[in-house]
Amino acid sequence: MPDAPKQPSSAPEADNPHRTFDGQEEGHVPTFPVPERNLGKDGYPAPFVQGGLDGWKEEWKKSVGDQGDEWWRKAAEDNLYWHRPFTTVRAGGFENGDTQWFPEGGLNVSYNCLDRHAYANPDKTAIIYEADEPGQAREISYAELLRETCRIANVLKGWGVKKGDTVSIYLPMTWHAAAAFLACARIGAIHSTVFAGFSAESLRDRVQDCECRVLITSDEGKRGGKTIATKAIVDSALKECPLVEKVLVLQRTGNEVPMEKGRDFWWHEEAPKVPSYCAPEIMNSEDPLFILYTSGSTGKPKGVVHASGGYILGALMTVKYVFDVHPEDRFACMADVGWITGHTYIVYGPLALGVTTTFFESTPVYPNAGRYWDFVDEHKITQFYTAPTAIRLLRRLGEEHVKTHNLSTLRVIGSVGEPINPEAWHWYNDNVGRGKATIVDTYWMTETGSIHVTPIPGVTPTKPGSATFPFFGVDVEILDPNTGAVLEGGDVEGVLACKKPWPSLARTVYKDHARYLDTYMKPYPGYFFYGDAAARDNDGYIWIKGRVDDVINVSGHRMSTAEVESALLMFSGVAENAVVGTADDLTGQAVHAFVCMKEESDYSKAPEKEAELKKALGIQVRKVIGPFAAPKKIYIVRDLPKTRSGKIVRRALRKIASGEGDQLGDLSTISDPSIVEHIMEAVKKA
Repeated sequence: MPDAPKQPSSAPEADNPHRTFDGQEEGHVPTFPVPERNLGKDGYPAPFVQGGLDGWKEEWKKSVGDQGDEWWRKAAEDNLYWHRPFTTVRAGGFENGDTQWFPEGGLNVSYNCLDRHAYANPDKTAIIYEADEPGQAREISYAELLRETCRIANVLKGWGVKKGDTVSIYLPMTWHAAAAFLACARIGAIHSTVFAGFSAESLRDRVQDCECRVLITSDEGKRGGKTIATKAIVDSALKECPLVEKVLVLQRTGNEVPMEKGRDFWWHEEAPKVPSYCAPEIMNSEDPLFILYTSGSTGKPKGVVHASGGYILGALMTVKYVFDVHPEDRFACMADVGWITGHTYIVYGPLALGVTTTFFESTPVYPNAGRYWDFVDEHKITQFYTAPTAIRLLRRLGEEHVKTHNLSTLRVIGSVGEPINPEAWHWYNDNVGRGKATIVDTYWMTETGSIHVTPIPGVTPTKPGSATFPFFGVDVEILDPNTGAVLEGGDVEGVLACKKPWPSLARTVYKDHARYLDTYMKPYPGYFFYGDAAARDNDGYIWIKGRVDDVINVSGHRMSTAEVESALLMFSGVAENAVVGTADDLTGQAVHAFVCMKEESDYSKAPEKEAELKKALGIQVRKVIGPFAAPKKIYIVRDLPKTRSGKIVRRALRKIASGEGDQLGDLSTISDPSIVEHIMEAVKKA
């Protein structure tokens, strides 16, 4: 950890060559001091870390040094209820992918999230459910959530679901999803949640891979005033999932949907048949809690497996410290529970801490661009966590939608999914935080389970665009991408890696541990490899530069180029294609697809149908993966730039799609250079 920079009284400029923002000359980024609101003044709670950045630095050194295991022991004993105590804090490591935390310990994650809080304060609000339509919000207490969780747990037990079985969840953003998660955790079942924006084909693949016998879904979903045919998607997916025996269906809209006799059962009919208490199954700390599928560079989604004890500790500790969450706070993460952000910062982290969390079913612009701020104002939200995509969208729509709202309860406003560009950072700071709330630009991923690099409220002077410093117990290095050597000091750029395990580290890839090792442990032996490039400036601040593999991040949704290419290849007449990601002002990255059609294809014989073809290809990707994966641009080309050995030169495609066709560099390895000119014309035409 570098020496702490001086805490500025104003906002002096600090040298940093990596980011610029509106009106700021290149090479300088201002450092913003900790806002007064996060220093425990004017009636606001004092921060958990005392002594500013110097105090934080000393505590961080303990957490990653020789005292690191004792630091985590204290965190686990002070913050979680253990039905069976542990002796060993940590064992195993990166080399064999056999990391273990608190291995003798026994606990139940559902108990830690519900029972202990419901017993102490049953009427406290556990969840604010903000329904799609304004005016339909309701609050669910810890006691009510415990009862509903126990009922669903008993329904599952009645269907023969037991410890170690998998249950798939395909639900919209209703509070019942929390009950479904925690019901599985209560009886020791492993839940595998699939984002309800995925297609039937994507759902099918994930259900087949996790080998579940039970699936939980809804009749339909609601989002942005539109109805989503959730059950119809499930029915289509299950045509090829013979292992699924039971489907529990939540009635969200009440519209009529087909129900298969003997397989499909209504949530509201089954839950009242069983007791409203279910004793929790005591799980070993290392027993799996959930599987969550994330995109990989091979195109086949990876079922990332998280363990019970370490994951829930990482979730709780990061909510507490990264967002400075105190007992009476009202925490709002605007993600979807189908992704890791929703798992950790909607369900598990806030509920384990015993605070109020949020299920936001709608969009930031329905029925107008003030929807987020209506919500914050009405429910007196204290922490607000969203994606840069949403911030950029709202910035485009103007300040008038936010400035009329009372946002004075906000102390911390967060950003997740990708680095927030400085222009959006300033808009967020000025219009939402009003210069009085700390912005935490957080870096992490599905595999880390919880936040890894982040500012800390009350501690860290921030720089727009920088994730700043690592969290407790996270010891990161920047490595030379070619040699793996550690790059010391400031003003360096390489790949980001972590030196030692942390509790919420994913333990494996479901049914493919070799892939787990190959992806995260073997690229740089002795380290966990994040897959991202990063830089460190002369003040020690970390700047995330983006993926170094073939994964594209569109609005926080990670997908591999191979996934999209595979979807396009399913379209009749496609000979081959290549997909690349480019920077996009709104979504962070955008998908660009270069498609070659077979000579005998009907479309090849009718070039006037190119617009029709592009539309059909876009629909194909939406059908196979989901709407979020649809290419922003599709180019129909006669061939792709390839080396003499047949390897596609994606670097050239990425440059051309980014409008940098004059900076292609050495193309001497391309077997047919004329293809490059042809592709540049196709992009120009589009």
